[in-house]
Amino acid sequence: MTNDTMITVQQTARPVGFPTPAHFAFVEAPVPGPAPGTALVENLLWSVDPYHREAMDDDSLWTLNAPMEGRTLGRVVESRAPGLSPGDLVRHRRGWRTHSLVRPDEVRPVPGFDGVPLAAHLSVLGGTGLSAYVGLTRIARLQPGEDLFVSAAAGGVGTAAGRFARLLGAGRLVGSAGSARKVAHLTERVGFDAAFDYHDGPVTELLAEAAPDGLDAVLDGVGGDHLEASIAALREHGRIAWVGAVAQYHALSAPPAAPRNLFDLVGKSIRLEGFLVSDHGDAQQELYDFAVPHLRSGRLPLDVTVVEGFEHIVAAFLGMLRGENTGKMLVSRPGG
Repeated sequence: MTNDTMITVQQTARPVGFPTPAHFAFVEAPVPGPAPGTALVENLLWSVDPYHREAMDDDSLWTLNAPMEGRTLGRVVESRAPGLSPGDLVRHRRGWRTHSLVRPDEVRPVPGFDGVPLAAHLSVLGGTGLSAYVGLTRIARLQPGEDLFVSAAAGGVGTAAGRFARLLGAGRLVGSAGSARKVAHLTERVGFDAAFDYHDGPVTELLAEAAPDGLDAVLDGVGGDHLEASIAALREHGRIAWVGAVAQYHALSAPPAAPRNLFDLVGKSIRLEGFLVSDHGDAQQELYDFAVPHLRSGRLPLDVTVVEGFEHIVAAFLGMLRGENTGKMLVSRPGG
């Protein structure tokens, strides 16, 4: 790649089951100049997220043979748009490409928080952290001393939720993960009191063993057996914030059946609420006010796995889906 070449990643086919590199193409073109009202951004840091797998199946989200969407951080290099100047750092969603043309209404400026690394803006301060923060504070309404279960706890949202829950004064903190290595990371590094590998047996039994006295709240990004286990473990008036359904993203046939104990929501007066983080942009400043002081003090470490080189973005995405990352999976431009 040269300085005058732009590379975009395009999806070429809809996958059946787990995607492969053959479902993507890297397409080269000259770097475009900005039209009036737009700015050219050189992208420095890309986020690959579980929701991208769902988007691969949806014509309304990702069009085949067209540049893909994703959260990205970059630097303005040329501008014909008011309010955007060369050198400005911005976040936007025209990702999966080395350069992006953006309008002012499509970007957010990256705040210059001293002592806060850029990676934080696509992890605990970005959509990942906002999902965890909104799920805990607005949906599950976690209170100090309450016991919490986080599914897929070693991923980006899960580790952010674990860190935030500790800072919010949670009681017993329990998580699930996909390997013994990730379980150890949760209990030894992130601050979980207990964690389990969901491959080790029925999730309902594993969660009951990890939380023998029950739970007050759940942040669930898996669905399926994890949601059923959550309902079983919750006390009366428990709350479930449902942020994703990883269990069904690669389903070859029908998605997992609804939890067999769904009616226990009524019997135990449990509240189950799904949410989209895009509906909670007004919480961004609240997240900054909460998280930035802890980032500066060191009480909120970053849990990120960074793959260097845009040419590895598809491999990073597929690796994230296989669970190869700990924390948020990011891709960086060398020296970016």
